[in-house]
Amino acid sequence: MSDAFSSLSRRALMRAGAALGTAALLPGAARAAEAAEAAEAAGDGTLSLKGKTIAISVAGTDHFFDLKAYQAQVETVKELGGTPIGLDAGRSDKALVSQLQTLVTQKPDAVIQTLGTLTVVDPWLKKLRQAGIPVFSVDLPSTNVINTATSDNFSLGAQLALQLVSDINGRGNIVVFNGFAGVPVCEIRYTQLRAVLKYYPDAKIIQPELRDVIPNTVQDAYGQITALLAKYPEPGSIAAIWSAWDIPQLGATQALIAAGRTEVRTYGVDGTPQVLALVKDPKAPAGAVAAQQPSVIGRTAVLNVARYFAGQTNLPSQTFVPAIVANKANAAEVQRQLGQA
Repeated sequence: MSDAFSSLSRRALMRAGAALGTAALLPGAARAAEAAEAAEAAGDGTLSLKGKTIAISVAGTDHFFDLKAYQAQVETVKELGGTPIGLDAGRSDKALVSQLQTLVTQKPDAVIQTLGTLTVVDPWLKKLRQAGIPVFSVDLPSTNVINTATSDNFSLGAQLALQLVSDINGRGNIVVFNGFAGVPVCEIRYTQLRAVLKYYPDAKIIQPELRDVIPNTVQDAYGQITALLAKYPEPGSIAAIWSAWDIPQLGATQALIAAGRTEVRTYGVDGTPQVLALVKDPKAPAGAVAAQQPSVIGRTAVLNVARYFAGQTNLPSQTFVPAIVANKANAAEVQRQLGQA
């Protein structure tokens, strides 16, 4: 944190968090503009993947973000005249390693890896790079990729944390799901939460932290929160529940509704339609979600591959796509911007 940030008063920070309700980070037209860019680039030949085979490897497609990012990559490769090879590991590290290992031998023109645990994936990204295959990624920063298309997780993590502390007036017990520290974007969001909470000594994370799991994430989160509510039966004994993505948030919100504990608020990241609908619902205990734009991120990754083949070898290591923090005040507008309304 900077000296300027640390000098802000707690009240000023709360005002900043409350202001998120009117400060979407991305104009609603950006999604359509990105799609138009790809179509125009394909039409006028400024960007092309004609004759190129692009392998699109994904850790899994059972989650809204992953599926939409994957589908956008496949569609954009086709729009630019290339041939996509889709590889879905089904949330299995063993399968993910196997499909990357196969790509080292098959030698496609480029590989885009979407998500994955860095310690598992990175050695194989390195092998791809050493084999002379250009490697790109979605939500997986690595020194072995040319470019990562991703949300600005530093900004969205801090803003979501500010929204949380604003909603709970800077005090109370916070439940945290923290099961995927090996996934860089999740680690960044968690680090930003802790950085903000440093300035709110009356807001404390309940120990031990909970671990979110894959698969059966919703059911597991529901069960863990139901059990925790039994340990903290008094209204006000828990102020908020935070997770680095919004599928645990969905299960936690459902558990709060079932237990009648709607005074507790939940927070997460992604903008899965079911979660965004709960944030919009004034009676539901979903406080906010940092809504990402997976289709834009996936499309951006492919456009960067095409730019690379067009000779733009000075691409930045990361291309940041803004997220939109949705809360009770602006959720309907965010739904409209994301095409969910």
